[in-house]
Amino acid sequence: MLMAPAIPKLPVCPFQDSFSLMSCLRTRRMPALALAPLLIAIVLGGGCSGFNHEWKMAAANPVPNTGLQGRWQGTWHSEANGHAGKLRCVVTKTDDAMYRARFHAKYMKVLSFGYTVTLKAEPTTNGFTFSGQADLGRLAGGVYQYEGHADTTNFFSTYSCKYDHGTFQMARP
Repeated sequence: MLMAPAIPKLPVCPFQDSFSLMSCLRTRRMPALALAPLLIAIVLGGGCSGFNHEWKMAAANPVPNTGLQGRWQGTWHSEANGHAGKLRCVVTKTDDAMYRARFHAKYMKVLSFGYTVTLKAEPTTNGFTFSGQADLGRLAGGVYQYEGHADTTNFFSTYSCKYDHGTFQMARP
């Protein structure tokens, strides 16, 4: 009786029952270098896809351009080091005077960074003034302070933290 040659078994990683990258690394069944591109893609692209979804939803369901709400796009510029790049933002009203501003910035035309700031806004005769802060973590400069104003078509804000300060200038797309 002829027997078929044995098919070698490949190492099995315990992803079948539960997703555990650390378990794979501990059992040495998945080399750490194989994870590097995956982890980089998650870190650099994860926030982008969520922001892009929100950006597209805001375009599909526009709000009247009478307040801060809606889509904004323009540029950011650091006065401390001269760096600059593209900037997009989706602003959502959370209650009477509070807004959630979700920013997505480009750096060196390739790298992107996203974060969310809660803004307290007050109406003025020409639009709104606003201020807020966000802790972007120690590596990104810590707590950033924001102050600015917006009307129906233009958004201007200053930002500052321990190591950086600059401006955001945006308009409705």
